[in-house]
Amino acid sequence: MKKIGVILLAMGLIAAFSTSVFALNLQFSGEYYAAGVYLDRTNVLKDTATDGPSTAFYYQRLRVKTDFVVSKGLMLTTRFDAMERAWGAPRSEVPLVTTNAIDSAGTRAENENIAFDWVYLTYQSPIGAFFAGYMNDGPIGTVFGDTSAPGARIRYAYTRGPITFNAKYTKVREGSRTVVNPAGVTDADNDKYGTDVIFKWKDYLAGLSFYGYRYAATRPTANNKKAFYLMTPFAQARIGPVALQAEFNYARGKENDYDSGVPLADVDMQNISGWIDAVADFGIFYAGGTMAYVSGDDPGTTDKREGGTLTGGIDWNPCLIMWNFDRTYWAGDVNGFNNARQSSPMSNAWFYQGRAGVRPTDRLDIMASLSYAVADKKPTQAWVNNSYGYEVDLTASYQITNNLSYLLGGGYMFTGKFYKGENDSGSVRDDYLVINKLTLTF
Repeated sequence: MKKIGVILLAMGLIAAFSTSVFALNLQFSGEYYAAGVYLDRTNVLKDTATDGPSTAFYYQRLRVKTDFVVSKGLMLTTRFDAMERAWGAPRSEVPLVTTNAIDSAGTRAENENIAFDWVYLTYQSPIGAFFAGYMNDGPIGTVFGDTSAPGARIRYAYTRGPITFNAKYTKVREGSRTVVNPAGVTDADNDKYGTDVIFKWKDYLAGLSFYGYRYAATRPTANNKKAFYLMTPFAQARIGPVALQAEFNYARGKENDYDSGVPLADVDMQNISGWIDAVADFGIFYAGGTMAYVSGDDPGTTDKREGGTLTGGIDWNPCLIMWNFDRTYWAGDVNGFNNARQSSPMSNAWFYQGRAGVRPTDRLDIMASLSYAVADKKPTQAWVNNSYGYEVDLTASYQITNNLSYLLGGGYMFTGKFYKGENDSGSVRDDYLVINKLTLTF
């Protein structure tokens, strides 16, 4: 009887301490990819001692998102990236890497092992939804201009009928004294505040976003701050077989706003960006086009900054070489003379693209595109030319199963004279890239 009593008592304790666990519901989702890439030239110099070289390697990443559903309307969400590295390649030297990767809350070295990007709480209340913690920050409107990156935020969302209202606060940088920052400075934080209203009905979506930025991290050393607002109207529509989307971004304020009493001239800021994209889908065949613009800085106006703040964003990857984030992150910039380079995200450019695709089966999608880009402003008065050049891309994507897909693609860039920089006598060469990528989603 004693043994039976002990067993019953143990079972009772297990049941008592497990009551809250039984109420917890876990939901997992994520993505794993493994890819191989060959880039013919990591710089486009020709007939110099530093031409090339080419590069070829495999790389991968695992991304896992977990939702801890505590009760109805209450949830904790986490997301981490793991083993984000090139196969067999040297790892990052941790002591030399002190800043976070552009799309992560961890450094590049941490992502090569494991780095948590999101940890935030969601509470669905009768008066709206509240979010608090590290979560996705950056997306506004359409994919153009977006750089999805973790941010420490508080967000409120309220939806009624076709209208959604959002209010957001993001702590971009904290300059106050902490145990790991004993030399902290008061009022040297980077903060941003935002609100947007979105109207959504059957085949249409329209919205207006407004953000205010106060970046004061430079105040302790330069005695100035960056303060500006960003206004973004955007729209999406489907008219018959045609899907349309457009976005316009207008940033206005001070690039350098010096504190009172400092005998230095302020620098005004006025940046513009936007795009129009259209795709006509006829089932087996589809075709579309894109026009995008990001203003560049005029070197002749030292008291104004017309470019450099707004970009095309790393979420928008129009080509395999030009302004492709994966190519930039894994293989680096493609460089020319005088620091002329092909990087990501897009900046200082007019961009035009036409594309067409065919789906011979439900699982196979083949697409070809022709793109052309030109710089909005020459970086210096002595710059030779503002043409980035042309790029031709061909990709084929095959859906092996519902969760597994394979991509094979190639891009060829007809290098423009922009990459000559100020060296009119220099020569540049074309470049090309081949990629294959296996992606598992769950």
